[in-house]
Amino acid sequence: MFQPSKPRRVFLMQAVAATGLAGAAAGARAQTKVEEGDENAVALGYKHDTTKVDGKKYPNHKADQKCHNCGFWQGSATDTWAGCAMFGRKQINGAGWCMAWKKIG
Repeated sequence: MFQPSKPRRVFLMQAVAATGLAGAAAGARAQTKVEEGDENAVALGYKHDTTKVDGKKYPNHKADQKCHNCGFWQGSATDTWAGCAMFGRKQINGAGWCMAWKKIG
């Protein structure tokens, strides 16, 4: 019966371990979504849906201001959820809004 050499076994174990680590890293990149009740979200008046923003509390809010057309949005205009410079590693809804909204360009 053929027995692989020790270095080959070590190589194969390392390859399997690296594959597992790559999968774990991909899972870590699947960012959590910000909740409207999160401390930072409350401080910024964040809402998942721009139509739910309290106009009396935020009189500068306009209905066409959405996260996906904000200068802090880190995704494409067609992404439903993406990163935002204001929320660190958490994702926000592209249809959302917060008072840090900044016109692109």
